[in-house]
Amino acid sequence: MTTPNAPKDVTKDSVLTGLIGRGIALSRTPAMHMAEARAQGINGVYRILDMDAPERANTSLKELIEQAEILGYDGFNVTYPYKIEVIEHLDELSDNARAVGAVNTVVLKDGKRYGHNTDLWGFAESFRRGLPDAKRDHALLIGAGGAGVAVAHALVDCGVKVLSITDTDPARAESLAAQVRANRPNCTTRAVTDVAALVNEDRTEDRLDGIINATPVGMAKLPGTSFPVDLIDPVMWVADIVYFPLETELLSAARAKGCAVLPGSGMAVFQAVRAFELFTGLPASPERMKARFDAFDEVPQAQAS
Repeated sequence: MTTPNAPKDVTKDSVLTGLIGRGIALSRTPAMHMAEARAQGINGVYRILDMDAPERANTSLKELIEQAEILGYDGFNVTYPYKIEVIEHLDELSDNARAVGAVNTVVLKDGKRYGHNTDLWGFAESFRRGLPDAKRDHALLIGAGGAGVAVAHALVDCGVKVLSITDTDPARAESLAAQVRANRPNCTTRAVTDVAALVNEDRTEDRLDGIINATPVGMAKLPGTSFPVDLIDPVMWVADIVYFPLETELLSAARAKGCAVLPGSGMAVFQAVRAFELFTGLPASPERMKARFDAFDEVPQAQAS
């Protein structure tokens, strides 16, 4: 795969895009993209392509991508659990997507499929704005899947010096640790299996400054926490990439203990800002897209889908 072309040029006054994933019926992403398109004078249509929907029970990811091409889609976003699997169905990858090993944005242009990763910049920008004074000597990343690989690289780019990684699949955590070491040699990266031992480590230099949940645990359809809340220390900062609900059980427990917290809304907004530019060739307004995202909390959730 070679590096894809620059963001596509807008040659028409409408853009058709969508989101592929599971359990995404209540995603806020479509509203953000369509509102931004309207603000820029574009007829933007952004559809939910939920693989959990009954009508797609027998549809594969490969088949859905082919259908999107036939229907004239300009591109689509990819979320859990397809950010790694989608790569085998693409023609070219951006440098960013290749380094991370995951794709969340696909541009369809001139008969080719171009894969990008906007999650990395999205989380990094959210972290820089939301936790500007956070101590960054040592962080624990929970989850080494498609979102976790982007978050891991973003954390190092934001100045984390030691990154511990844990996952329900220890081999996947080991693989991500090795990948980050190769791409970001300025950070000490390691896989861990005993989180309690890591948190209770007495040595000052190994004390955890913060934890990040990059798993789907905490979503409305998968309630709970990926980190034992009794291990949360008030001096820690706690970040989550889940944004539905916005206040996950993990963030609620951390906030109750006095921790600085970072909700998943920032990553959701900033990754969408970059994706919009890739789909349309036009820069998006982070302020407008965040305002549309936040508007969901101003009406009953039953009306916000």
